[in-house]
Amino acid sequence: MARHLITSALPYINGIKHLGNMVGSMLPADVYSRYLRQRDHDVLYICATDEHGTPAELAAKEAGLPVADFCAQQYEVQKAIYDGFGLAFDYFGRSSSPQNVEITQHFARRLQANGFIEERAVRQVYSVADGRFLPDRYIVGTCPHCGYDKARGDQCENCTRVLDPTDLIEPRSAISGSSELEVRETKHLFLLQSKLSDEVAAFVDKRAEEWPLLSTSIARKWLTEGLHDRSITRDLEWGVPVPADTWPELAAEGKVFYVWFDAPIAYIGATKEWADEDPAARDWKSWWYEADESVRYTEFMAKDNVPFHTVMFPATELGTREPWKKVDVVKSFNWLNYYGGKFSTSQNRGIFTDAALELLPADYWRYFLIASAPESDDASFSWELFSSVVNKDLADTLGNFVNRVLSFSRKRFGDEVPAGAEAGEAERALGEEVAGLLAEYEQQMEDLQFRKAAAALRALWSAGNVYLEEKAPWLEIKTDKDAAALTLRTAMNLIHLYAVVSEPFIPSSAKTMRAAFDLPDDDARWVSAQDAKALNAVPAGVGFTVPPVLFQKITEDDLVAYRERFGGEPEEG
Repeated sequence: MARHLITSALPYINGIKHLGNMVGSMLPADVYSRYLRQRDHDVLYICATDEHGTPAELAAKEAGLPVADFCAQQYEVQKAIYDGFGLAFDYFGRSSSPQNVEITQHFARRLQANGFIEERAVRQVYSVADGRFLPDRYIVGTCPHCGYDKARGDQCENCTRVLDPTDLIEPRSAISGSSELEVRETKHLFLLQSKLSDEVAAFVDKRAEEWPLLSTSIARKWLTEGLHDRSITRDLEWGVPVPADTWPELAAEGKVFYVWFDAPIAYIGATKEWADEDPAARDWKSWWYEADESVRYTEFMAKDNVPFHTVMFPATELGTREPWKKVDVVKSFNWLNYYGGKFSTSQNRGIFTDAALELLPADYWRYFLIASAPESDDASFSWELFSSVVNKDLADTLGNFVNRVLSFSRKRFGDEVPAGAEAGEAERALGEEVAGLLAEYEQQMEDLQFRKAAAALRALWSAGNVYLEEKAPWLEIKTDKDAAALTLRTAMNLIHLYAVVSEPFIPSSAKTMRAAFDLPDDDARWVSAQDAKALNAVPAGVGFTVPPVLFQKITEDDLVAYRERFGGEPEEG
């Protein structure tokens, strides 16, 4: 079996993430990781908070806390939310960790030794009103390429072009709004990406066949436009310090590395954090340094992060001239919007992850988000769509099936799985159908096609309902008790199958379904095609209980309350 290294985009430390952030990286990575573990692969799912940069400094100042204390506090807040969503990271680290500082500085020294870092005197924007140099993302203005009037000094969110602050039209401070800006000279380190352009292009060409079109198109757009040398240091108090043994003058000035230089390296740093907790049992280098061909590295991220992970970070790795593991597949996502607009806390638009968990259990959100994942295009969240999916798929198709089968069987046959007749043609046909749908589900998961995987899972649930309606045990029992018992026993085996294969999507509900049966030796990780056809994992005589309702329906009153609290209007037509 392959060893699967999986990472998802690092959530920034400043602020609770919204549902679009969740579905664009961490959640699909978790679904995929859970699936692979069930298929007996060796999986390491690594993530971390992205803690450096100006926003963290400003947020800490506003909170009246030292920035290190603010980040430590916010790390715990975010980790609790991700635990609440059931994200089964193997390790969730921090980009501010000593391990990441060590490895980031090592990367920089190696790049310097190989001639890929250059110290340059640059003219940088200084805000007189704020009394400080402004990092790129705290200068805003109009993008010279697309005309977007809120482009940042490092990247335009609208057209995704990478920018320098001096590119902006009518620049102003994002802190004070002042346009009283001066350009002053200072020194910074530059990563000479232009010297690595051909190597990065060869890397992209080698991997591109396995990448989604979104990932390859963004990477090749960057390469076509030409890789430019990029400044990798900033004038900030908070960040990975420039090592004094290599650049004493810059270190004395308090320069730190640019967040987009150290953040991707934090995947490696977090893996070392994980290994350092149990060095006797965990070897981080076998995943990242001289990793053998069995390690397959998959990254999950939204489209705005793709350029840095398909071009900039590979350039960084290549320039070290060391055998660092490079990404095999970049699974990218478009954006999830809220009623066609962006999520915004200031405008009371959209639902953020902490509030989502206050409203409903995590499985409601997990299933909806993956079933609606913005893979081929941007998607739009609405409460109407959310309630429709939850009510139809989770409450009616799955939840109602589980409840009606177990409740009816207990009422008519007691608290043990009934025996009844031998399987007949209807059961054999059902087994074939289930095996086929399971194969489809597996294929879509292997191909990282999450919406299609959700559709295949939904079809599996629907197959049970069709079988139940056709056999109608509530009618069978009036004339043939053994036939009714067979139908219910088969349906209970479907419930067990659903519990196993639904676990990547709805882990808590899957656990509840599985626990309904008294099977102390039940250690099934997955369901083989043969077992899917046989549908006999839960034999007659096994005790069972009827769990509480798995999924409560969302009512019209709920919708009114949700729209009032979070914004959004019902869609017409």
